[in-house]
Amino acid sequence: MRRFIFAGLALLLLSLNGCALFPDRDPLNVNVVGLEPLPSQGLEVRFAVKIRLQNPNDNAIDYHGVALNLEVNGQPLASGVSDQQGSIPRFSEALISVPVSISAFSVMRQTLGLSQTQSLDNLPYVLRGKLAGGLFGTQRFVDSGQLSLAGPTAGAR
Repeated sequence: MRRFIFAGLALLLLSLNGCALFPDRDPLNVNVVGLEPLPSQGLEVRFAVKIRLQNPNDNAIDYHGVALNLEVNGQPLASGVSDQQGSIPRFSEALISVPVSISAFSVMRQTLGLSQTQSLDNLPYVLRGKLAGGLFGTQRFVDSGQLSLAGPTAGAR
């Protein structure tokens, strides 16, 4: 019985020591810098979401895939994945473009969610994503802000 207790304590100490081998990383700085239309199919609309990722860490971040989910006005709107690979060097930045799909049902849900008085200006958005980097290298990120879907108004001064 004592052998099992000793083995358990030894494993606990080794696992705690192992955590010290993985340095703390600062979170990525993420900004949505553009949306570009892509060819659509059927009842879906497709866009390329361009994001700027800044690495404020002393180590490069290698990634082997990207996933995004976009919420607008508190409702899911678009999602997308890309198998692109790359590296963001230490104290550097990269621009990544990820194709996302918006279904007709998501558009209807967004339209029904707008109140009579709400315009398409300054809608709140939340972009959640991850850069896949293996077992311990995956970096999750979140960006939020205001999205303007309304075009320029006629007669604006």
